[in-house]
Amino acid sequence: MTRAREGSDAILDRLMALHPKVIDLSLDRMWRLLDRLGHPERDLPPVIHIAGTNGKGSTLAMIRAGLEAQGARCHAYTSPHLARFHERIRVAGSLISEPDLAALLDECEAANDAAPITFFEITTCAALLAFAREPADYTLLEVGLGGRLDATNVVAEPALTILTPIALDHQSYLGDTLAAIAGEKAGILKRGVPAIVARQDGAALDVIEHRAARLGVGCETHGQHWHVGVEHGRLAFQDERGLLDLPLPALAGPHQIDNAGTAIAALRALGAGEPAIEAALRDAVWPARMQRLTHGPCVDAAPGAEILLDGGHNPAAGDAVAATLAGMTPRETHLVCGMLNTKDIAGYLAPLAPHAASLAAVSIPGEANTLPAEATAAAATALGMTARTAETPLAAIRDIAARAPHARILICGSLYLAGRILRDHG
Repeated sequence: MTRAREGSDAILDRLMALHPKVIDLSLDRMWRLLDRLGHPERDLPPVIHIAGTNGKGSTLAMIRAGLEAQGARCHAYTSPHLARFHERIRVAGSLISEPDLAALLDECEAANDAAPITFFEITTCAALLAFAREPADYTLLEVGLGGRLDATNVVAEPALTILTPIALDHQSYLGDTLAAIAGEKAGILKRGVPAIVARQDGAALDVIEHRAARLGVGCETHGQHWHVGVEHGRLAFQDERGLLDLPLPALAGPHQIDNAGTAIAALRALGAGEPAIEAALRDAVWPARMQRLTHGPCVDAAPGAEILLDGGHNPAAGDAVAATLAGMTPRETHLVCGMLNTKDIAGYLAPLAPHAASLAAVSIPGEANTLPAEATAAAATALGMTARTAETPLAAIRDIAARAPHARILICGSLYLAGRILRDHG
């Protein structure tokens, strides 16, 4: 079998081996490969570039739903994937096909010629190639890490940039303070390109506004140029164009109100009308964000329980999940939690502790960088939670169901854990 006919999984496995020995955030490897590929980043449909710590994916999903409702064809690039790599690359509205993905990866691998490059960088090049070759009306690009030196930050003149809420995460790469992290995220701002800025902490907003002023960027900022909230069970959005009375977002959780506001501000900037904005709220789908599971092994293991899945993994996500639980119909709630060893587990669990009757700690199956279940349980115990370990998520659910058959069970702590659950559920 020739390499050109290999499946994408085999090529992706090989690309992982090209990773530089030392991780340095740099665009040098991107520019080298993009040059060899003929600079596809220069031939993209109008780009909407989205950076931030939390809410990027949900905001992108709502923008895409709104644009597609008015007939636009949208490319979309997101990360990480949950069940299959193909989820990362959506070409003109559809997930990339296996033959197309394999061919693009093979082309990028050949052009790279075994030079050191990160997995995210070379697969981003593949996505940009796909987008440059297929006509569409918009390209939605989600930043992978940071912004200034992220592999997606190679588009010279996007149509619009968006900064979702910025919080502490990835400090070893982006800096130890909110201001430092905001400086990296604000690196996607481009001279003269309009920007939508979501609700921000004051320290982050100061950095964003300083950079925007330096570049002559016109920002539409939450709390200054637009406002969003819930009134009488409806979403109210107000900007200089007027007041919109809208349905609540289909995506669950009070944090999705702010995400919806950011998406609406972006859609208004792009000229979308109210029907498209209503569709953005109604039709957006974003898995593993307080997603209710309705079938599969986890549901079969606890037929009387409500099974929820969430991939949030930092303290701000813990706050968002806790607020979502607080707003739900009261029900005895138990957590099944697995996290990566690079995350702030105490910061994530602290807001959840008051809402959980118990926590079952698991190691993430098949993940080398998982935090051991024992460490997760110890962190939960230190916060006053009733915690135990389980061999697998399924074993944890069975144990909870035996003790509390009608409980609410939330599987949480990592997108990698969420991806494993979704793969097991087909």
